[in-house]
Amino acid sequence: MAGGGAIGPENGKKYPGGMTCNVFWTCVIAGTGGLIFGYDLGISGGVTSMPIFLEKFFPTVYQKEEGIRSTNQYCKFNSQILTLFTSSLYLAALVACLFASWTTRKWGRKKSMLLGGFLFLAGAIINAVAQNIVMLIVGRVLLGFGIGFANQSTPIYLSETAPYKWRGALNMIFQMAITIGILVADVANYFFAKLEWGWRLSLGCAAVPALIFIIGSWSLPDTPNSLIERGNHEEAKNRLQKFRGKHVDIEEEFNDLVLACEEAKKIKNPWINIFRRKYRPQLTFAVLLPAFQQLTGMNVYMFYAPVLFRTIGFGMSASLMSALITGGVNAASTVVSIATVDKFGRRFLFLEGGIQMIICQIIVSVAIGARFGTSGNPGELPRWYAILVVSAICVYVAGYAWSWGPLCWLVPSEIFPLEIRSAAQSINVSVNMIFTFVIAQIFMYALCHLKFGLFIVFAFFVMVMSIFIYKLFPETKGIPIEEMSEIWKKHPYWKKIVTSEDSRKNDCEYGKDSINGKGSTNGKDSPKISIDGIDFLDDNNSLKDKDCELEIGKVKDLDHEKDLC
Repeated sequence: MAGGGAIGPENGKKYPGGMTCNVFWTCVIAGTGGLIFGYDLGISGGVTSMPIFLEKFFPTVYQKEEGIRSTNQYCKFNSQILTLFTSSLYLAALVACLFASWTTRKWGRKKSMLLGGFLFLAGAIINAVAQNIVMLIVGRVLLGFGIGFANQSTPIYLSETAPYKWRGALNMIFQMAITIGILVADVANYFFAKLEWGWRLSLGCAAVPALIFIIGSWSLPDTPNSLIERGNHEEAKNRLQKFRGKHVDIEEEFNDLVLACEEAKKIKNPWINIFRRKYRPQLTFAVLLPAFQQLTGMNVYMFYAPVLFRTIGFGMSASLMSALITGGVNAASTVVSIATVDKFGRRFLFLEGGIQMIICQIIVSVAIGARFGTSGNPGELPRWYAILVVSAICVYVAGYAWSWGPLCWLVPSEIFPLEIRSAAQSINVSVNMIFTFVIAQIFMYALCHLKFGLFIVFAFFVMVMSIFIYKLFPETKGIPIEEMSEIWKKHPYWKKIVTSEDSRKNDCEYGKDSINGKGSTNGKDSPKISIDGIDFLDDNNSLKDKDCELEIGKVKDLDHEKDLC
């Protein structure tokens, strides 16, 4: 099977207008939605490695950590209740993003973002004052609701706002904010760990990114797509003009947005339509990209970094410092991605990052296996070993940060047509949260039983997903978001599905329901036929789509709706 590299970025329309201060600052403010997700990813591992926190809420784990009940480094943090503290958030986010699909479409992207900020703020306050595990879990659930709404709406907001030439870089502001949130959390953990009430401060400071996101979202306008979707055409046109520049001709882009929204309105139930054959490529990537993103094992390094470093023999301060270093590498490497994604393209970064991560996972596995073996008792660890492990992990983090990290948020948000965009993004976030929950919940158990071999498992998945990208992903850089559906018709594999006879037959049968159910007209004497969401005017009593006639026979007497489809 051929790869998708032949599908270049020069296809589709080229709207005028480039980067403006208005659109840049709008995307920066909207991108702060990533702060809340990143802060939570970074703060969890640091808090769960603090002895005072463990002694208060997880005494069994505390006893293992202090060597009272266990000396096996692989297994000392193996507690399902402890991992539930971390992973419960992602189950809540899964539920929230399903509701967020409806609010994002009906209320607009801005209101969904605001709601996410307020829910996250409530969770941060409850966690900061928690007196027992129940309060901790309730707080985590509210944090998860907030992240679910923010992660569903923010990437869509960024992709719909950005000019197509800069969509990759501007959308990655979201991932940049995630990495900044992780880095800030690592800094907070490092300093607060020295205080008796440090864990409360670490958890409570989640209110800061929440407030930044709330204030920022409050000041934002909604996207032109969302405004048109809700009938505010004049406001949408003014907003698009401000985004693209005062003297830029926006007529073609605006008219295409209006047309796309009109077609989208005919789709009454996007959750059903997303499973149609013509959307098979987009649905495939909506499911597999977020799944693969978690199977890289990266989130293990992020929300368990201090715990992981302590597991492989680093002291308390050393483990937090090592997590701080990897957090800094993560943030810096995301800048590389922002600078290169619209120059080198998505495919190149996916593949280069994948190769880099495979090599580093193998190095980490060999390094840990050589010192710890299967017993988990390494004895005294030499300095060169610590430098080797941290360096390998840093190079791994860098590869992820300029490839699978930001691209798995960028690509799904730009490939979905408007009629299924909210539903598809909800599927994308839901799958992400499902796999994040599973990885978070089983990591300590898997580390205890698979030991250093766990990192080989992650390396295997990175190899599989890199092959998947090479074979099935077409380049999407430089293509207007409303023209994105054309790339699948040119791809060596996907064109067999989206342009097949079966696909056309299904589309015609879908049109039959539209016509027989709700006949509509465009003018007094021009019956309008909807097939696959596209209107055809029947001025000559025949369908313009001749391919459909191969499947449904000759159309007769449209005015009486006889023999149609």
